[in-house]
This record gives sequence, C-alpha cells and structure tokens, in this order.
Amino acid sequence: MKIALVGYGKMGKIIGELAEKKGHEIVARLNETPTTENLNNPDVAIEFSNPEGAFNNIKFCLEHKIPVISGTTGWLDQKSAVEKISLENNTAFLYGSNFSLGVNLFFALNEKLAELMKNFDEYKVQLEEIHHTQKKDAPSGTAITLAEGIINNDSRFDAWKLHETKDKQLGIFALRQDEVPGTHSVFYKSEVDEIEIKHTAFNRNGFALGALIAAEWIQGKKGNFTMKDVLGL
Repeated sequence: MKIALVGYGKMGKIIGELAEKKGHEIVARLNETPTTENLNNPDVAIEFSNPEGAFNNIKFCLEHKIPVISGTTGWLDQKSAVEKISLENNTAFLYGSNFSLGVNLFFALNEKLAELMKNFDEYKVQLEEIHHTQKKDAPSGTAITLAEGIINNDSRFDAWKLHETKDKQLGIFALRQDEVPGTHSVFYKSEVDEIEIKHTAFNRNGFALGALIAAEWIQGKKGNFTMKDVLGL
C-alpha cells in the first residue's frame, strides 16, 4: 500500500515508521499543502496536520479520489462538508477523534454507562481530559466524542461546554500538562459515592497503529466511516 502522510509531525513520523515495518511504502511526507505532484499517487492519505489546514488538505485529496484517514481535531464544524465531498467524488473518508483500540472500546463503554445512568438524577456527570501542553485545541476531540456519546444516550443533556456541568450542558475540564499523551475520565458523582471510568494512553503508538489499521481497512471502500466500522463495534 502506498501512503501519503499529510502532516509530518510527531504522529506522522510514528505512523511512517510503523507503516514501513509492515511493508507499506511512504510516497509523501508533507508539512505543506498537498498537490498532485507532491502526493505521488498514493493509495491512501493519512492526515494528521493542524486545525487551520485540515479542511483544505482533506478536500484536495478527496477531489482527486484519494481515500483519506483523518485524525486532526479542532475543525469539525466543516466535517459534514468533507463527507459530502467524499460522496460526490465516489471515494472514502474516515475521521477518528482517536484511533486507539482501547479508546474506541472506551467510547462503547461510555455510551453503555450513560444509558444505564440516565434515570439516576442523584448522579452528576462531569468529564475531564488531560493532554500535553503542545495540544492546540481544547477540549480534545476524544473528549467531545465522549460527551456526544453521553448526550446521545441521556436526555438530561443537549450540548457540551468547557468547565463545569451546568443545567443541560455537559461539562468538560480540559487540563494541559507536560508530556501527557492523553488521559480521559468520566465521573458520575452523588452525595454518597462516585463512579469513574478512565482511559490513560502511555504513548502515541496506539493512535498510530489504529490509523494504519484504518488505512488498510478502507482500501476498495466507498463512503464515510468511523472506527466503529473498522472494529465492528
């Protein structure tokens, strides 16, 4: 499989190393805007760039019928437009707020717990995410996915917000600490006890491996997908 890495920062470099170990060919390592010339005709583009450039990077690839795996967060107000472009060009797009196998299982657990807790008003819900100080967006895409999983399964909430839960807005505390790959917690707290589920990433390798698995999976497919499709969740 020929892979173009659109965004060659920390994640792009780890994905490139893992891909080559698995026998794939990296045909482009880009920190600039993709073009027909510098993409070098890949089978798939794996896009981990930045919130400012993500939409145009993905749009260009899809319009040239190159399937895209995207893990860039902070641009999701334009995600529906990208999905439309994917369908119009008869290609494939997969967005993941987090590609880790463990996190995607955590998403499923979070949704199940929200469904169980929705009728117990004595438990107040709060989310917390901790990331390295270089992370540009807050809250993280993973935290937003967790919040959406709760909102979709608990009618007490209709939106999320930064900081403390208030009324129908589910709160997310976004903390930044040196060299933390990613820690996400969901708390249900009453006056007498607390239920907590938590996922802690030890390094970025799990994210990179998941993105590569998604790139292998999407070959020959058409449409818009998530990691639920890849993992059969």
